[in-house]
Amino acid sequence: MNEKSRKDNDLGQLRIQIDEIDSQLVELLAKRAKCTKQVGAHKSKTGMPIYVPEREAELIAKRREQASSMGVSPVLVEDLLRRIMRESYQTQHVIYKKQSDDIKKVVVIGGEGALGRVFVDMFERSDYFVEVIEKNDWERAPEIFANAGLVLVAVPIKITEHVISQLKQLPDDCVLADITSVKHKPLNAMMAAHKGPVVGLHPMFGPDVSSLVKQVVVVCHGRHEEKYDWLLKQIKTWGAVLNESDAQAHDDAMAFIQVMRHFTTFVFGAHLAGENPDLEQLIKLSSPIYRLELNMVGRLFAQDPSLYAEIIFGNKDSVGLLHRFRDEFDKALNLLESGDKSGFIKQFLMIGSWFGPFAKQSLLESKKLLQKVDDDRHLG
Repeated sequence: MNEKSRKDNDLGQLRIQIDEIDSQLVELLAKRAKCTKQVGAHKSKTGMPIYVPEREAELIAKRREQASSMGVSPVLVEDLLRRIMRESYQTQHVIYKKQSDDIKKVVVIGGEGALGRVFVDMFERSDYFVEVIEKNDWERAPEIFANAGLVLVAVPIKITEHVISQLKQLPDDCVLADITSVKHKPLNAMMAAHKGPVVGLHPMFGPDVSSLVKQVVVVCHGRHEEKYDWLLKQIKTWGAVLNESDAQAHDDAMAFIQVMRHFTTFVFGAHLAGENPDLEQLIKLSSPIYRLELNMVGRLFAQDPSLYAEIIFGNKDSVGLLHRFRDEFDKALNLLESGDKSGFIKQFLMIGSWFGPFAKQSLLESKKLLQKVDDDRHLG
């Protein structure tokens, strides 16, 4: 056997070993999945949340320590575990313990809409009796609302306040809630329409989520918090993370988090479409970070335009913010046109100082995203 043949044979044997190890990994994943399904069944009986941050952090810390002791990259092990746990959460997304047996009925107004259907599904998985009311059902409204323990408003922003104003016949102890992305006016409208418990909710996710694990739901308290405590516990049982906020403070933040981001993405997409560059060439030449940014722009235009129109047009206070953003763009453009490179650097450093430690944190977190994008990229 010549030298080349011997080396090829050695490589072949090593590949066989790798294949065997990979097969064992798959078998272990299957074994782990069976365990996590049993965990999910236990949680559904006891009412424990699907997502327990402390347990996840403890598990990852232990495995990172073990990896270090065995000469394996802790970063690699953490990446693998987080992906495995994400899959595990999906296997546990079956049924959930009902947090209040006193609730005889949940009514979702707009429950046939995309996001409304998500909540209908979650309440049904939690063994609540759910009825949906749409615009053609209003003649039966008194019948549908009778004995309701929760009425959830899940309609477009532009008609939310009008729909709420029609809710004059709810049971006194019924919880009235909404899931609109604007909170101040809808919350006031609910407080005026209903004398019972009121709470404003804003799910910070779209209808395409596979589960609510780690998804954020903003809570804006209204009236009789103790009467809707069961609802908040139910949402946490589904795996969501609750963040409390004043309604006006929420709307002010959403102008930056949602409206400004979506609007500037819309304008960037419009500019690309107007300039009409070769999109395939842009994708081909992009590094992972630019590919990710381009993906975020493309993602917007793959979704329902009416949804984003509602978000952008629903917050009238954002118009002034966007005008000020345009002013900043013009100032930066003036630096470029005047060749003021030192002025650009000075402003760059000032902005970096405003971001503070978050800038370094963003660098680390985005690196993980970029590695994922690079892994998934199809070449050739």
